[in-house]
Amino acid sequence: MSLVTREVLGQHGGMTRIPSVRSTPVSTITGDPVARVPADATVEDAAKALVAHDVGVIVVGDDERPAALLSERDVVRLVAAGREASATPAAEIASTKLVWSSADATVDEVARQMMEHYIRHVLVDEDGVLVGIVSARDLLGAYSAEAAQ
Repeated sequence: MSLVTREVLGQHGGMTRIPSVRSTPVSTITGDPVARVPADATVEDAAKALVAHDVGVIVVGDDERPAALLSERDVVRLVAAGREASATPAAEIASTKLVWSSADATVDEVARQMMEHYIRHVLVDEDGVLVGIVSARDLLGAYSAEAAQ
C-alpha cells in the first residue's frame, strides 16, 4: 500500500486504485455543524454549550469568519486557576490565534498544521466563510478507519 493510493482487487479481477484518506479533502471529514455562543457569553454559557453539542471547541461570536475559539482546555484552566466561570466572559479566555485551512486541503496537510502549531482544532474555510472545524479526533477517525480496511 502506498501513502497516496492503495490498490484493491476489482469485481472482475482487475486492480482499482482508491485514493488514500491522506489525500482526501479535509472538508469530507469535518465534524458536526459549528457550535457557537454569542460574543457576550460567559465561560459557564460556553461550557454548557460544549456539553449540549458534545464538542471540544466552540466559536465565540456570530461573525462569518470568527476571531475566537473556546476549548474544553480553556475552561479547565480557568477552573484550575480558581476563577468563576459564571462571571468570566468567554471572549476573555478564548484563543484568538486561530489556524485556518482551505476546504480542499488534504487530511495530511491539516494533520501537519496541527502538529506544527501544537493544536487540536483547525478551522476550515471555503470562499472566506467558516464551513467546519476539524479536530484531532476527526483525523484519528479517518486514519484508523483506513487502517482497519
